[in-house]
Amino acid sequence: MTDFQVLQMGGLDAWRGHYGGFRPESSRDGRRVVDHDLDMQFIGMTANALEPGEEAGYWHTHARIEEVYVFLAGRGQMGLDDEVVDVGPGTVVRVGQDVWRTWRCTPDSPEQLRWLCIRAGGEELPHLPDDGRRDPERPSPW
Repeated sequence: MTDFQVLQMGGLDAWRGHYGGFRPESSRDGRRVVDHDLDMQFIGMTANALEPGEEAGYWHTHARIEEVYVFLAGRGQMGLDDEVVDVGPGTVVRVGQDVWRTWRCTPDSPEQLRWLCIRAGGEELPHLPDDGRRDPERPSPW
């Protein structure tokens, strides 16, 4: 048996229609906890969409988890400790342990702010993924 799963989340314009969260009291429109939909062991991911002018409404930090925010559409800002960083399509923000963070879609954003948040913890990643194997003799499936 092969160990993979496929989840069709829909295009970016469909993300706002999903209602979800980690706990009922923090669930909202535009959040999908992908690692609740797939059997993920070492990484977590959420797909997110905020309307112009909408914000997270809270600050948070993690003691063990590192996060990477990959912004795909819209304009927004992240509060990171005592700084504010502008974000938009193509912005990638890494947030380490114990850094306070929050975010918002700016009121003048031309569209929803959409991003992926990828979470990981545990062992440090090697500089090169040296646990992989290649098979140059295996033919392509297409």
